[in-house]
Amino acid sequence: MKQEKQAAYGRGYMLHAEVRQAPAALVRATQLGVRSYCCPDMATLPNKDAVIVLCFGTTHTVAAHAGITPVVRDIQAAYPHMRVEIAFTSHIVVSRLARTQGRNVLLPAEALQKLRQEGYTRVLMISLDIIPGVEYAYKLALWEEYKTSFKQLVLSTPLLYWMGQEAQRDDIADFIRAMEPALPPAENHGAVLWLAHGTPHPANAYYSVIQLRLQEILRRQVYLYSVEGWPNLASVLPVLRAQHIQTVTLMPLMLVAGEHARNDMATADRRQLERAGFHVRTYLHGLGENEAVRRLFLARVREAREYLHDES
Repeated sequence: MKQEKQAAYGRGYMLHAEVRQAPAALVRATQLGVRSYCCPDMATLPNKDAVIVLCFGTTHTVAAHAGITPVVRDIQAAYPHMRVEIAFTSHIVVSRLARTQGRNVLLPAEALQKLRQEGYTRVLMISLDIIPGVEYAYKLALWEEYKTSFKQLVLSTPLLYWMGQEAQRDDIADFIRAMEPALPPAENHGAVLWLAHGTPHPANAYYSVIQLRLQEILRRQVYLYSVEGWPNLASVLPVLRAQHIQTVTLMPLMLVAGEHARNDMATADRRQLERAGFHVRTYLHGLGENEAVRRLFLARVREAREYLHDES
C-alpha cells in the first residue's frame, strides 16, 4: 500500500510504470484528489487535530442556520474529539456581516493562523464547494501557502470532483441519486430547473457533465442553469419551449438558499419565466438541508481524515 501510494502522487492518478524518475513539475501536475503534506521539520510534534470547514458563506442568517449549521454539526458529531472551526471564503460576505450584523466570521487564513497559534498540529481543510472552480482554487492556494505551517495539512475534495474516469468514483452520479427524492413528482409538461452559481474557471464544464448524467440517470425533464456562468436561463428557455413545458419548478444547486436563491431564482428568474408563459413553483432549500447530500459531504471528510491515519 505504501509503495502504491508513493507512485500514485495523490491517489487520484498514477503515472505510467515506464516513468521511473518523474521530474518535480510532472509530479506536481499529477497531484489530484485529496491534498496532503507532512512537514518533516515538525514530524516529532504531538498530534493535536482540528478541522476547518470552508464555505463561501452567506449574509442571509436563516439560510446559514438551515444550510451550513447542519453540515458543521454532522462533522462535529462524527469527530467529537477534533476541534471544528468554520471560515467563510467570501471576503465580501465577511465584511458585510461585520458591518451590518456585527458578526465576526473568520476568513480561511485567519482560521489557519488561529489554530497554529493554539498549538494544533494536524488540520483538515474541508471544502463545502460544489465543484472545483475558482473558490476551490482559492483553497488549493491556501493549502500551498500554509502546508509548511503544520505537522500535516490536508485539503478535501469538493462535493463533485471525480466523474468515474480512470476507475474513480462517480461523484456526480452519487449526487444526482442523493437529490432525486427531493425532486417534485414527474408530471406531463413539467420540468425542474436547478440554479447553480457558475464560475469563470474552466470547471464550469462540470455543469455539462451534470446535465448529461441527469439525462442518463433520471430520464426526466431536469435542466441546469447558472447565475454567472453558462448555461444561463436564456439558453434554457428554447429547450423548455421545444419540450412543450408548461410548469417549471426552480431549485437551488447551492449549499444555502441565500441571496441568489431568493433574489435571483425566486424573484427575477421567476418573473422572467412567468412573462414567458410558464407556471412557476420555487423550492427554497439549500443542499445543506438535504440529509443525503450531507452524507456525501461527510464522506469527503472521512476520506480526508484517512490521510492522517496513513501518514501519521
